[in-house]
Amino acid sequence: MVTNAAAGSANAEAVESAVAVLRTDADVEVASTEDVSDLQQVLADRDGRTVVVVGGDGSLHAVVAVLHERGWLVDTVVGLVPLGTGNDFARGVEIPLDPEDAARALVGAQPRRVDLVIDDRDRVVVNAVHVGVGVDAADEARALKPRFGKFGYVLGAVRAGFRSPGRHLRIVVDGHVLANGRRYVLQVAVNNGRFVGGGAALAPEAVIHDGLADVLVSFAVSRPRRMAYALRVRLGQHPRSADVVQIRGRDIVVDARRPFRWNVDGELEGPAHRRQWRVVPAAWTMLVPADSPDSPDRPDRPDRPDRPDRPVSHAP
Repeated sequence: MVTNAAAGSANAEAVESAVAVLRTDADVEVASTEDVSDLQQVLADRDGRTVVVVGGDGSLHAVVAVLHERGWLVDTVVGLVPLGTGNDFARGVEIPLDPEDAARALVGAQPRRVDLVIDDRDRVVVNAVHVGVGVDAADEARALKPRFGKFGYVLGAVRAGFRSPGRHLRIVVDGHVLANGRRYVLQVAVNNGRFVGGGAALAPEAVIHDGLADVLVSFAVSRPRRMAYALRVRLGQHPRSADVVQIRGRDIVVDARRPFRWNVDGELEGPAHRRQWRVVPAAWTMLVPADSPDSPDRPDRPDRPDRPDRPVSHAP
C-alpha cells in the first residue's frame, strides 16, 4: 500500500482503517513516500505483489507513470483507495469514495485490463487530458481547493467561464479534422475515464477497456455560451449541445500557432505548440469492484458501446 508522507492526521486515520480491512484478507505492507525517488524504490521492491495506491488522481497517475517508465506496468496489478480531492478515476469505475468501503471493495475486486493514453513524449494519461478552459479552471481552483475542497473545482470553473476566450487549435482524431485552427475552441478533452474536476461527467459514455478515447470539443466561446456550457457539463447535458463535437478514436493531435498548456489527471503541463496522444489498449491491470459496470463479470456493459466513430453534432 503506497501512501503520501505529506498527508495529514485525518488521512492517516483513513489509511489505518483501510489497512485494517485489507489485513482480514491479505498481508499488507504500508510504504510511505515523499517524492518520485521514494516511489521508484518502493515499486522496485514490490516483488510481484499488488500495489494499492492511497490517494487521488495525481497519486494514481504518479504510480502508473513510474511503473510505465520502468517497464513494470504490464505485470503489476494496481488497486486504489481514493483519498484525494477529485477522485475522478475512482468515480468512473465506481470505487467507493470512503476509504474503508473502498478497502472492502478491493477484497472482492476483479482484475481488469485497462487502456492507457500515451503522449508523444511517452508520458501517461490515466484518466483524462484536456486543453482550454479546463486548464484555466484548474489554475483558478488551485488556490481555492485548500479552503473549499471539491467545491473549489466548481468555483474555478465559474471563474474560468467568465475569463477564458478560447484558443485557435487544430484538432485531428484518426484523420478526422474536428477543428482547423481558424476558429476559436473553448475546450478539447481526451477521456479515458468518465469524470473530471471532482465529479463532472465530461465523457459519460467513456469505457476504460474499449481501446478508444472519448474526445470532446466545445466551440462555446462567447461568454453566454461559455457559462451555459459549464452549467451543462455539471448537469450532464453538454453532449446534446449544438456547439459540442464528440468522437471516439485512438490517435489525437492538437496543435496551435501559440503555445498552449494541458491538464493531465489534474496536473498542469506545458506549454507546447503541438501534442499528440494515442490509446494503448489493455496496457495495465486495475482491481475493479465486483459490482462496478467495468467489472469483467458484469455482462451489461459491452466492450464497445454504441457510440459514434465520427462527430455527432453540427458544430462549426
